[in-house]
Amino acid sequence: MKSAELPYVRDMFNHIAPRYDFLNRLLSLRRDVYWRRELVGRLDVTPTARILDVACGTGDVALEIVRQRGRGVFVAAADFAPRMLHLAQPKIHDREARDSIGLLAADAFRMPFGQDLFDAVAIAFGIRNIQDKATVLRCFYDLLKPGGRLAVLELATPDSSLLRRAYLFYFNRVLPLVGRLFSKHAFAYSYLPASVAQFPPAAEFAVMMHSAGFHKVNYRKMTLGVAVLFIGDKPPK
Repeated sequence: MKSAELPYVRDMFNHIAPRYDFLNRLLSLRRDVYWRRELVGRLDVTPTARILDVACGTGDVALEIVRQRGRGVFVAAADFAPRMLHLAQPKIHDREARDSIGLLAADAFRMPFGQDLFDAVAIAFGIRNIQDKATVLRCFYDLLKPGGRLAVLELATPDSSLLRRAYLFYFNRVLPLVGRLFSKHAFAYSYLPASVAQFPPAAEFAVMMHSAGFHKVNYRKMTLGVAVLFIGDKPPK
């Protein structure tokens, strides 16, 4: 299962899907909206670009792409949890973005696309759930056109020791209680802090992106280091 997304993670996201948007806003104090906006702002694509949104969830990144770039873009929004896609569909229709966003159920390692197809690939809060990050980064590299861009948004642990202690108390004690209360899933919001703790430090993940072939790799820590936005470009021919 190393080079495939894990079934128990898919089942977990299917279960929490109905409360996913609400809990994202609540538990991040709505900072998740700002973080996604920053990710899309760094994609550097034209108004007619083709973009792949991996681990799209309920479609927030895809909708932000259309909001910022206009309805001339096309976003292939993929997730391996069908209930997330089911909830994304009415949001896309309500925003009249159905012609700009195509939803598909797919494993990040086995996207049904050829190489050198997309102007940009984005993944928000999803790569920490993938075991074999080195391989999936190479998959993203292959899907990009020469000169295309990868943007990875992920949660992180603050560097400051004082802030880290307060953050870990909230993340390990408060967040699981609130998550269980609203999602009725005992495991999901205990899994979240554990998965964040196991994510590589920002500098180490940047090296992984470079090893996968990306150039001009850089990262930006946001909201006192609670989230990190990584950017890497596929070299032009």
